[in-house]
Amino acid sequence: MRSVIEGRVWTLGRDVDTDQIISGKYLTILDPNELKKHVFEIALPEFAAGARAGDLIVAGENFGSGSSREHAPQAMRAIGVGAVVADSFARIFFRNAINLGIPAIEAPGVRAIFSAGDLGRVDLTVGRVTNVSSGASVPFPPLPHHLLDLLEAGGLVEKVRRELAARAGASVPSASRP
Repeated sequence: MRSVIEGRVWTLGRDVDTDQIISGKYLTILDPNELKKHVFEIALPEFAAGARAGDLIVAGENFGSGSSREHAPQAMRAIGVGAVVADSFARIFFRNAINLGIPAIEAPGVRAIFSAGDLGRVDLTVGRVTNVSSGASVPFPPLPHHLLDLLEAGGLVEKVRRELAARAGASVPSASRP
């Protein structure tokens, strides 16, 4: 994982719930390549066809509210979202994203400094989100080391897999990630 993530910005408003990220009718889909075709189908219909790996989601308050479905961050991971930055997050979504290896950055005021299509930069080490297009930026409290370790490993499952392999004195191949 890079400590600086830079990508094209997709913007959303406040109170984007998990149904808007991935509709409940797709919860039977287990294939990430199929799931990613439907991410933000309700809230941002052009996203699935136009997103590129590394793109950033910038949203207002209470991002990821609603049900605790893990499909929402799974779909975002499958399409290759570089990070989700929001004024605030629903706690369960925040942990699900981190556990899947997606940086979830809470930076109050961030939505106000971005427009769709801007180039954004997230510096996880310094704790700053910058709109490269305009120069505006907002600080955020850097993530604690244990969360950075999870992100570095690619998520909770991968981190545990590596720790178990290290204890056993063997190397376990890492799971692939887009």
